[in-house]
Amino acid sequence: MSEYQYYEFLAIDRPLTEEEIAELRALSTRATITPVSFTNEYNWGDFKGNPHKLMQRYFDAHVYVANWMTAIFMVRLPIEALTQETAKAVAAPYLLDIKATKTHWIITWSLEESENYDRFGMEDGRGWMARLAPVRDELLRGDLRSLYIGWLAAVAGEMMDDDEMEPLSVSGLGNLTAAQQALAEFLEVDPDLLAGAGMDSPSAPKAEISEREMDKWIDALPREEVNSILKQLLEGKGQQAERSIRNRFASWRRGLQTGDTDAPRRTVGELRQNAEKARQIRLEKQRRDRKQREIKRREKRKAYLKNLSSDFTKAWASVKEPVERGSGRGYDEACRMLVDIAEAYDLFATKEQFHKELKKFMDGHTRRKALILRLVKAGIWREE
Repeated sequence: MSEYQYYEFLAIDRPLTEEEIAELRALSTRATITPVSFTNEYNWGDFKGNPHKLMQRYFDAHVYVANWMTAIFMVRLPIEALTQETAKAVAAPYLLDIKATKTHWIITWSLEESENYDRFGMEDGRGWMARLAPVRDELLRGDLRSLYIGWLAAVAGEMMDDDEMEPLSVSGLGNLTAAQQALAEFLEVDPDLLAGAGMDSPSAPKAEISEREMDKWIDALPREEVNSILKQLLEGKGQQAERSIRNRFASWRRGLQTGDTDAPRRTVGELRQNAEKARQIRLEKQRRDRKQREIKRREKRKAYLKNLSSDFTKAWASVKEPVERGSGRGYDEACRMLVDIAEAYDLFATKEQFHKELKKFMDGHTRRKALILRLVKAGIWREE
């Protein structure tokens, strides 16, 4: 297997300057670089840059995939977006790393080992950023479920004892967003463990923002902050101004919250027990679904055979054309048609009538040994 590495970085809060683009170009002559992104693929060699340092200086999100079954997702958040207590509680060695700079948090979710050879044999890295990037906005709004998923990966990897407690009680684990589901898929978190964690998890609070909240926040904004926002708009930095406002407002709303939920925390052992319950529920659902599909298949089959029985003369006539083609494919088709006709007689007439009509039909085809062999194998003809 040839080597493959995929790097993608995204600048969300502000676009890159021309000087920054030039600095990045010095790291890679082949990369695709725009004011908001950097992407490159390697089938040999390696990237000169340090992703963690690039995240500190330029970017807000990063995806890395290598075909030796490594996958990494990183986001950069303003320092006020997360408390030290929360960062320390959810961090898991080698799987969820959370480091602080003077102004930002750099959060790294990692999958270092996998047995999914099919995925990484075909994985090209593209498409993951679009699915995962919304996680950053969710964290800015105070939604911690993506951090819990990163911690849960450590439970899935059996790196924790049963008596250890979950780091925090998070609401909405039973109803993840599309980005959170993508993150769990990216990290290959056991779906049963994920479903088990959602058991007894309180519903996520509504994300709607009231006008009352907005008015209260705007009224309290210092004059210098209002001036700064207006200057950004006049300078043509509308997107940057909007992102800045949203981040500040989200930070203010988080300050009003006393915690994600007051529900009691569970032990790792309880989560594993829930995972087994979820597995049994999943298997039972699969059995019911298979049974339902089989019922529908039989109903459809019976309706088809009933329609076939409504005009047996026409059914027998339709078999002649594939037989007279004299080819293996034609004989296969004729055999399938005759099996259907036999079943239709069995349900809506008699077997004796079928064998009588089949003998009459075969009187003109006794030399077609290949056809006869197929009918014998299908169990609807006996060689004399």
